[in-house]
Amino acid sequence: MKRILFAASECVPFIKTGGLADVVGSLPKYFDKEKYDVRVMLPKYMCMKEEWKEKLEYRTHFYMDLNWRTQYVGVLEYVHDGVTFYFIDNEFYFNGFAPYGNIYEDIEKFAFFSKAVLSTLPVIDFRPDIIHCHDWQTGLIPIYLDNFRYSNEYYRNIKTIMTIHNLKFQGTWDTKTVRDITGLPDYYFVPDKLEAYKDANYLKGGIVYADRITTVSNSYAEEIKMPFYGENLDGLMRARANCLQGIVNGIDYDVYNPKTDELITNNFSVENFRKEKAKNKLALQEELGLEKNAKTMMIGIVSRLTDQKGLDLIAYMMDELCQENIQLVLLGTGEERYENMFRHFAWKYQGKVSANIYYSEALSHKIYASCDAFLMPSLFEPCGLSQLMSLRYGTLPIVRETGGLKDTVVPYNEFDKTGTGFSFANYNAHEMMDIIRYAEHIYYDKKRDWNKIVEHAMQQDFSWDNSAKQYEQLYDDLI
Repeated sequence: MKRILFAASECVPFIKTGGLADVVGSLPKYFDKEKYDVRVMLPKYMCMKEEWKEKLEYRTHFYMDLNWRTQYVGVLEYVHDGVTFYFIDNEFYFNGFAPYGNIYEDIEKFAFFSKAVLSTLPVIDFRPDIIHCHDWQTGLIPIYLDNFRYSNEYYRNIKTIMTIHNLKFQGTWDTKTVRDITGLPDYYFVPDKLEAYKDANYLKGGIVYADRITTVSNSYAEEIKMPFYGENLDGLMRARANCLQGIVNGIDYDVYNPKTDELITNNFSVENFRKEKAKNKLALQEELGLEKNAKTMMIGIVSRLTDQKGLDLIAYMMDELCQENIQLVLLGTGEERYENMFRHFAWKYQGKVSANIYYSEALSHKIYASCDAFLMPSLFEPCGLSQLMSLRYGTLPIVRETGGLKDTVVPYNEFDKTGTGFSFANYNAHEMMDIIRYAEHIYYDKKRDWNKIVEHAMQQDFSWDNSAKQYEQLYDDLI
């Protein structure tokens, strides 16, 4: 039996701010239970919902040195969907209304968490073969592990994998403070280890010391070796290229299933979507106060409203887009200028644009199920989950060819009638507009072709089964 420990800063259903939580929450369920004992370790945040906090069982506690401070470490446990979850408890670090706040607090919080993960293992009697670390918040785990090996035999053969969900977020702070917080020896704070451009960088340290590095799609693994996508770490990514691989994320096919989804108005399947899918559109048009018409092309956006997601392209073309024969439904929050821009257009084009500036799981499912197309013109996209969800519901993605979008959406080819969506190559607003108009043309003038693409899209398999097999292969190679 191979023992694997996932260490991460968030995980559904307990706490979520982004796609990382979906991955850590769903992937462990899909491993072969007879060969792999996969467990997950998370911080116990004060802002977790009461319904989850009540279920956690106290396991043990101890005190740990963090440089010159002594800190309490509580360990709680909960089994969910057959997976054991451990929660590290310390109210000084994990209080507050959100998992992340000010970066200077987060730097100390996740140094504590990284050291606590390793210190907890002997106490709970679970010695993993591999610790699978996710993003910068766990970047210090491979470094602490290297440090612990010298004085403690227990840690000697544990391997680490570092998964990069988004290279943009690295956890950097000044070296002097980080040295003081972590208590790590000086020789880790040099340019070929933890230091990057005079600052300490958690993610860089994790990448340097991990045995293997993965990202969440093949194209992104290639892109981050180049300066444009490399976020100043492209040289390091090239240096470690032989240990780097991309494995595309999946989505939980039990949760995102148009046949059984209880959050949508009308269930449908690949066999009957031609008749049944449009009923969702009519219901959503009524709910959001849009003009009711099953034949109008409806485009959906469910996104964080930031430049990374290509919102500047949409802002540039918004007036022009609203002249087309379409409806636009947006759900999401983010930068104030984009929130206000969508509010303005929802006021200007009432009955045509719906701006929902908040987040709702139920509404997101309705948008995936009701819309005809899904717009996602990202500047960069390590994997992206929204396009996988829209494919599942037969809502055709219109994407820019980058990262995971390039790997998961096959552009429609009108000559051999293949493809699962529409894509454009350059980060250019007019090019995006051209492909939206092309999709419109297929939707209105070649309805049979459009339905064929929807059929292809719904037949794709981006469940976790596929990805879990690739991770199993990676684990086997390492052990």
